[in-house]
Amino acid sequence: MLNLMSEGAAATGAAGGAGGGMLLMIMYIVIIGAAMYFFAIRPQKKEQKRMQALLSAMEVGDTVVTTSGFYGVVIDITDEDCIVEFGSNKNCRIPMRKAAIAEVEKPGQE
Repeated sequence: MLNLMSEGAAATGAAGGAGGGMLLMIMYIVIIGAAMYFFAIRPQKKEQKRMQALLSAMEVGDTVVTTSGFYGVVIDITDEDCIVEFGSNKNCRIPMRKAAIAEVEKPGQE
């Protein structure tokens, strides 16, 4: 009888140890998930909001830099697209998506 009680106590202790290990593993997963959010997802969302505000504030006459590195002046703007004039040649006007614009400079801004 005494032997049965000690086996039951050992089984209970082993189950408690496994539960503690499982709790520790869940805590690690939560900590890694939180770190991923704060170091990867959150900054990316901030950058997307900044770019959206930059593109929505874009006006005719602003100087822009495209994602491919070309400098130009905005001639016309629609909801999704804009027409950009490159260089001093009036014949070099190219329609492009707003998403292809990397930077916007207002006239008179340095």
